[in-house]
Amino acid sequence: MQLANYFQLVDVRARMALRADASRYLLGYTWWILEPLLFVAVFYLVFNVVLNSGRADFLAFLMCGKLSFIWFSKSVSQASESIFAARGLIGKINAPKSLFPVAVIQEGLYKQGAVFLLLAAFLWSSGYAPSYHWLWLAPIIVVNYLLIVACALIGAYLVCVFRDFSKVIPLGMTFLLFTSGIFWDVNALGDPEKTSLILAANPLAFIIDAYREVLMYQSSPDSAHLLLLGMGSALLIIAMLYAMERSSKYLALKVLTG
Repeated sequence: MQLANYFQLVDVRARMALRADASRYLLGYTWWILEPLLFVAVFYLVFNVVLNSGRADFLAFLMCGKLSFIWFSKSVSQASESIFAARGLIGKINAPKSLFPVAVIQEGLYKQGAVFLLLAAFLWSSGYAPSYHWLWLAPIIVVNYLLIVACALIGAYLVCVFRDFSKVIPLGMTFLLFTSGIFWDVNALGDPEKTSLILAANPLAFIIDAYREVLMYQSSPDSAHLLLLGMGSALLIIAMLYAMERSSKYLALKVLTG
């Protein structure tokens, strides 16, 4: 399959999924924004109202972390199941297996575009005026996207080979939820070595911190770390695309007989 045709199919599947998803609900496309906002509201109620976080900027702090985490967690979780979900189609045509998780990721990207616009509008109205540091959002979002694609392809491959891996993914997302600094500040640990370790060992924690550095604190993220993370994610994507192409028939057999 030519590259242009591949991306055209990805886009068509993503748009069709968006329309189908919106048609199921009364509020339709409004859920793109309403669902993440409800998640933010729950976390705000628990950690700021009930537990009293003590941060005056907690809502902005939480939104920067939670909205980017939802993009990662939903895209990776849904993409990991996408090949199995398309087993009826896989039994009829010989399509690249990576097509299915990438289409799910593309669907999530369209939704996240609306969420980022909402986040920017909220921050601006809350006194976080745009500055030239916001230009860093472009490379941060690109690296964030590459990280999602890499993790999703790995997840989709492993779920095909070991069906039980689908049970591990939600646990992994729960672990990342509590270790990525979504409702607590990685830089407030009081131990610079521990902070550096978390940012180095947990790519999602670094990405979330980078969003806050740019949007809230008007500073630049660690460009070298960002570049390494982007390059590492890109290499993983290339490796997984190659692995899926080489084992396409095997993956189809595992899906159809699993």
